Amino acid sequence: MGASERAAAAQGRLAIERIIGPRTGPLRILHLEDSDLDAELIEAELENLGHPVVIERVITRDEFAAAAHPGRHDIILADYVLPTFDGVSALGIARQQCPDTPFIFCSGTLGEEVAVEAIKNGATDYVTKQRLGRMTRTIVRALAEKRARDDKSAAEAALQALNDTLEARIRERTRELAATNTALQDQIVERERAEDALRLVQRLDAVGQLTSGVAHDFNNLLTVIAGNIEFLDRAVTDERSKRRLDLMRGAAARGAKLTAQLLAFSRRQRLVPTPVSLNQTVVSMRDLLQSSIGGAIQIETTLQDDLWPALVDATQIELVILNLAINARDAMAVGGRLTIETANVTVGETPTRPEQPQPGEYVMISVSDTGTGMTPKVLERVFEPFFTTKETGKGSGLGLAQVYGFVKQSGGGVRIDTVPAEGTSIKVYLPRVAEGAAEAPPALGPALDPRVHPPGRRPVLLVVDDDAGVREVTATRLSEVGYTVREAASGLQALAALDADSDVDLIVLDFAMPGMNGAEAAGEIRKRWPAMPVLFVTGFADTEALAQAGADGADAIVLKPFRDGELEHKVATALAGRASPGLRLVSDRSRNG
Repeated sequence: MGASERAAAAQGRLAIERIIGPRTGPLRILHLEDSDLDAELIEAELENLGHPVVIERVITRDEFAAAAHPGRHDIILADYVLPTFDGVSALGIARQQCPDTPFIFCSGTLGEEVAVEAIKNGATDYVTKQRLGRMTRTIVRALAEKRARDDKSAAEAALQALNDTLEARIRERTRELAATNTALQDQIVERERAEDALRLVQRLDAVGQLTSGVAHDFNNLLTVIAGNIEFLDRAVTDERSKRRLDLMRGAAARGAKLTAQLLAFSRRQRLVPTPVSLNQTVVSMRDLLQSSIGGAIQIETTLQDDLWPALVDATQIELVILNLAINARDAMAVGGRLTIETANVTVGETPTRPEQPQPGEYVMISVSDTGTGMTPKVLERVFEPFFTTKETGKGSGLGLAQVYGFVKQSGGGVRIDTVPAEGTSIKVYLPRVAEGAAEAPPALGPALDPRVHPPGRRPVLLVVDDDAGVREVTATRLSEVGYTVREAASGLQALAALDADSDVDLIVLDFAMPGMNGAEAAGEIRKRWPAMPVLFVTGFADTEALAQAGADGADAIVLKPFRDGELEHKVATALAGRASPGLRLVSDRSRNG
């Protein structure tokens, strides 16, 4: 073998490695050859491939036809002339049985014209036995072409498969994009709804803080006004002056009602939740509702038989029902139908507005009308204090604000379903009484006469209030029923007064004061004089803060403006509790040393 042939063989080995890989099995060759000598020469030449070779040699037609199967061989080498067979027939069999297997003629008698004709008929290439050095290069080229055809066929099959599934994948991708877009739109809507709800909550909370502060200041003013009206009433004798005082007293009462509604909205009213049967409440209010809304409106009730008891303040829920009924009446200018319904309801969905109930079990009472309904803009502001669509002088705008505050403070919620020109249904959701809990409020103890004191002495009270007018009214009322009253204008003054003389039986302490407030003052008093009782007086009932300050129950709190006899009664109750058997007054301890 010459240098050029050796170089060609080396290149062939590298090409074989690239085409079939060094780690595959041996190269499988089907060899049609009748000459043993030529077969050995060809086999020796194949060693130059540098790759293991497995040769299956056949001579006859039957042997060749039996061996020529798809995937069985990597290449076919065939002599052109055999004693009982010929290469052209072999090529025909190969084209029929394994058309993808490269077919190379290797013959000593193959002329140029015959070779070209053979290639036209499907042969891959040819090599003359006189130039076997070309064998390696020819086989490598044939395998490379086969590899290229296979790669092209695979690519075409993949492309066809891609085309076959492209439309389906486009439809699927379109559905995915549509679903993603829908989900995104839903998220945007939900976010906008959450932001709107947050803004509404913030607005209502801001208004609630403002109204509670205004209500507190007004309650102080009303305490002074109502107290002095009461004092003057005792001194005035002529009827004309008494009538004027009655007008003033009525105006003060209306002012107290308005401040109570503001405190209800800001959720700072004093509630006494007890188990209440809403069915009985509705039945008992039937006559009151009919007289309040007039005979032109028909009242219908749909009451659930096995209604759960609701845990609410019995008095406040009556006011809620009455407020809703009056609002319904005002929405039905020419008569209509008012429907009151009760039901046990389980709420599962998350609220989308601040007034709506959280998931849970509720007792629901709804008041529906056939009136004018509400527009979306009205619905957006319907719970805001002083917002009203009624004519001037026909509504304060506090009715639904009071409903909102009461229901939220009670742990429930409100839903409004309304259609303009068709009507409105307001559903109030109230917490149910836990199973097994008592369904009747505890019985009240006997009323105490505020003039009954421990024998032999006048109880000493320390009245603490930063408002001089309120303090004067409080001290006067308590002095008139027989108490010895001392006064202090702040928590620090109260502590200084007690340091000077702790012979005090009860502290009547304003809750909201600048500087040291009532809660802080009460804490300091209890540290120094643990047995000293404290009765809180407040213009707004911040129940949580009062409870933290040690106000144990309704008897430990007096609301401003004072109701008839409430201040005197609760002072007497606090003193009676302190003077119960086994306890002694501070003044007694100081005297007994």
